[in-house]
Amino acid sequence: MATLVEKFFDDKDALTKELSATLEQSLIDGIKDDGRAVLMVSGGSSPAAAYKHLSTLDLDWQNVDVAMVDERWVEPNHEKSNEAFIKSTLLQNFGNAANFITMKNDASTAQQGAEKCETAYSALKAPYDVTILGMGPDGHTASLFPHADGLENGLTTTQTVCAINAIQSDVTGSITERMTLTLHAIANSKVVKLLISGEEKLAVYKQAKAGGDVNDMPLRAVLNHPDINIEVYWAP
Repeated sequence: MATLVEKFFDDKDALTKELSATLEQSLIDGIKDDGRAVLMVSGGSSPAAAYKHLSTLDLDWQNVDVAMVDERWVEPNHEKSNEAFIKSTLLQNFGNAANFITMKNDASTAQQGAEKCETAYSALKAPYDVTILGMGPDGHTASLFPHADGLENGLTTTQTVCAINAIQSDVTGSITERMTLTLHAIANSKVVKLLISGEEKLAVYKQAKAGGDVNDMPLRAVLNHPDINIEVYWAP
């Protein structure tokens, strides 16, 4: 039975402290139980401090797989690359020893690169120990964007990843071509940690939680999924 637990914090420091501690324990438990731990990571400012803290912990990083939740179809040195963000925060210090699985490959388009990405992700231990999600002001999560080309596939396929081409907006910016975990893959996690900050996004989250068309707010598909255990972290 899926669960939804909401954790509201007075400030981002308190959120980071709790998130860091639970991520550390999840990695330790994953290695203890299965020999390896799998951490699915998102970009964004909310998890940055926790990633940096995790990187300083002397864990058994050689038995940790770190993989992207979603990625813009840009080169890893691009300023908008989530991979670059993860490498500059989590994959530092001790964390540098983790096995990193990227989404971006040498294919010209995300659609063309999906099969190769699927092969890489299918090799990971499942269920994943933790999947970290963010949420946009349009109700997207991962790169499951409202009414995007590929959204229906992302919400219904049993594949692990899929290509998405979002409708350009202030949220997407000019780079609309993405690779993302599917809803099926997100559900294949022991726990999903949804990170939200600020009053505006809290209102969006509450709107998504209240129900409605998943095509308008794809986060609803995650919140309503019968098999996803979600912990919502919010700070002002």
